[in-house]
Amino acid sequence: MSEDFSRRNFVKSAGTALAPAVLAAQNVNSELQLAWIGTGSRGNYLLEMLYKGSVQPFKVAATCDTFTGNLAKGKDRVQTMGGNTPKTYNDYRELLLDKSIDAVVIATPEHLHHSMAIAALKAGKHIYVEKPLSHTIEEGAEVVKAAEKSGKVVQVGTQNRSNSLYIKAKEMVAQGMVGDVHYVRAFWYRNSLPDNPAWRYTIPGDANEQNTDWAKFLGPAPKRAFHKGRYYQWRLYWDYSGGISTDLLVHQTDVTNFVCGRTVPHSCVASGGIYRWADASDDREVPDTFSAIYEYPDKFHINYSCYFGNVRYGYGEQFLGNEGTIEVLNRQILTFTPETFGGKAPPHVAARKEMKIELPGNDNNAVQAHVRNWLEAIRGKEKLVAPVQIGQQAAISGHMATLSFKNKRMVIWDDKTQKHRFA
Repeated sequence: MSEDFSRRNFVKSAGTALAPAVLAAQNVNSELQLAWIGTGSRGNYLLEMLYKGSVQPFKVAATCDTFTGNLAKGKDRVQTMGGNTPKTYNDYRELLLDKSIDAVVIATPEHLHHSMAIAALKAGKHIYVEKPLSHTIEEGAEVVKAAEKSGKVVQVGTQNRSNSLYIKAKEMVAQGMVGDVHYVRAFWYRNSLPDNPAWRYTIPGDANEQNTDWAKFLGPAPKRAFHKGRYYQWRLYWDYSGGISTDLLVHQTDVTNFVCGRTVPHSCVASGGIYRWADASDDREVPDTFSAIYEYPDKFHINYSCYFGNVRYGYGEQFLGNEGTIEVLNRQILTFTPETFGGKAPPHVAARKEMKIELPGNDNNAVQAHVRNWLEAIRGKEKLVAPVQIGQQAAISGHMATLSFKNKRMVIWDDKTQKHRFA
């Protein structure tokens, strides 16, 4: 199978993806004026994916970051790939005052998503916000409400929904290729040497209080003295991150919902801890070993595991139907294996053939498609693949796992009241 499969299947599915109706376009032929809030590693990557995969006309007119090094890299990326010099800011609120900006990408630490999204919507901007939608369930609900009131196009960065292999898996489940699906296993395994712990990103050698705006980074988080580790390795601390739950798990519960037609689980029990790199100087707060069990209404179950000490099985989901299994590995390999029933498979199952599709680099294709879908939705040409309501559903699953882990109790979700409680 080739990359053509990836693009062809995304285009085919765009009109049928679960999303609200296409919003009226401001002007389908006008040049969209875009701005980037956050030009660190993820923000710079999204810029690259925009230029490689999106449909003109658009212009990245402004960038924003609280570290001057990141700001310079983002400016250089736009100049190199876009051919223009963007305005630069270290305060997103000043950027949002520019009425010529149509839409913003928010690629910052998750604790800033809520305040930035609310401000952008009040300023009349369309938004692409990285996952998770927010740092808490309650913040996410506020963003959903504000987005619905504004009528703006808000895409959440759960790009697996734009991945052609998951789109194929969804089609296969809908066609009954694996029979009834009551059980899904999802996993994300990583490993690294002792001198390179997970999420201990390299701190720039020139980083200091003068070129790193600590106060703007903290935003709504508890105030504390300048701390390079917390700024540059923010995923390791609860004030700014949900750790595994909202960086990794949320992708996999979300795409399971997508493939199997689910929304929010009824309950979650999670456990784990800090098992690796735990020397006396280590100040991490989020776990490196994590498991979560989800129960959904109507007899559906997800068994999730993540461990940063072994990479043998990589990243993937196994959709275990009573007539067959679909496995998606590392976002680029899909296999289908029918059940054999010990040589006594019913004729309709026995007739099915094993399948394997390999698309190296397919996650890049998915991110490009996801950003492109957002732009085309702004233009009124497509429905959003991951609108804000879907993004909130995805975030709820992640937050339920965090709440269960931190409180050592089962979390129950009440879909009618849109609130959680502990069992």
